[in-house]
Amino acid sequence: MTADRSEMSHNEGEQEPVVVRDRRRIDPETGQRRTPAPNGEEAQVPESISGTLDEEVTQAEESAEGSESAAEPAQGEPAGLQKQVDELTADLKRVTAEYANYRKRVERDRESVIAGAKASVAGDLLTVLDDLERAEAHGDLNGAFKAVADKLVATLNSAGLEAFGAEGDEFDPSVHEAVQHSTSPDVSGPTVTTVLRRGYRFGDRVLRPAMVAVTDHEPSAEPAAADDSQTEQG
Repeated sequence: MTADRSEMSHNEGEQEPVVVRDRRRIDPETGQRRTPAPNGEEAQVPESISGTLDEEVTQAEESAEGSESAAEPAQGEPAGLQKQVDELTADLKRVTAEYANYRKRVERDRESVIAGAKASVAGDLLTVLDDLERAEAHGDLNGAFKAVADKLVATLNSAGLEAFGAEGDEFDPSVHEAVQHSTSPDVSGPTVTTVLRRGYRFGDRVLRPAMVAVTDHEPSAEPAAADDSQTEQG
């Protein structure tokens, strides 16, 4: 009986070693997939790490999957960056064009305001120019007074003021104000024969129309008289 117990104790002390087969598809040291062993054999690992095999396998597989999923956006990242660059470039071009148009509009408005201010000042001085013109017509514009008047007229002309309306001009209702009307065979159409007050324009803007007398064409009565005399002779 004692011999049986000692034999059993001896057998217990000589238990066969536990074999743990490493079935992990990812090598924990290199992080790469393993090539299946020939004849279907699997690598064996010591029993000391057998308790953590499942956890390490799971972590390694999750890490590999995460690396693959992270690699996919990395491959598509250049295309996304290029698209973003193109959008930003288009936005920059649009803003640049809008700013250029804004500058042109501001410059055009500024010039319009300046021209309007000059035209307003020139319009207020038209009555002064009328007085100077009447004084010259009566022979009262001479000496220092004439020199000042000439400087004033030259300054207004250089700023853009222009006088119009002269005898012999074709009548234009857009710039002429007809206050007298007559007919004559000496003209071929409505013609300005007398200028009562000169007109002025500043650039394309008419500040004041010219006040004129207009003469229309009148057919000559001589041919009719000749026809009457021939009829009487017949």
